[in-house]
Amino acid sequence: MGVLNGNPKDEPLHYGEIFNLWQFSATAKMSLSTLQAFHYHAGDQDLKKIIDDLMDQSQQEIKDCDKLLKTHGFTPPPALPDRPSVKLDEIPAGARFSDPEIAASLAGAVSLSLVVCSQIMGTSIREDIGAMFMKNHAQMAALGMAVLKLNKKKGWLVPPPLQLKKPEPALV
Repeated sequence: MGVLNGNPKDEPLHYGEIFNLWQFSATAKMSLSTLQAFHYHAGDQDLKKIIDDLMDQSQQEIKDCDKLLKTHGFTPPPALPDRPSVKLDEIPAGARFSDPEIAASLAGAVSLSLVVCSQIMGTSIREDIGAMFMKNHAQMAALGMAVLKLNKKKGWLVPPPLQLKKPEPALV
């Protein structure tokens, strides 16, 4: 039997998988800190719920990546300290993120996360790593849909140019 046969958990990680796990954990830790700040800035309760869901997702991603790194003898990236709690009305108006700004930022972050998960799935040779990021991808896709629906419902979505009239069919 070769080194890459059998139980994937018994197979070694390749350098790309190690880096991807470390980088994804570091990014999730930074994201968690940003989400904490957004939670304090958000006024809309529906938006806060999505932020809470994204924070839960980030915490799970951190736990999964760090566990794999430690199992294989690698030190995970450091976490940022928790932000001190603050009430929305204590944040000066000029320093506060608005709910539409937060929602737009979340939409962009989720979109980038989907791309990163896909890239890691495509470069992993261990099935368990690919499956873990496939799970993350599916959960982020669902959260992305929730952000999109919220943006539409609240009128926060800034659409690109829309085609409102049906074009004339091209005569070929």
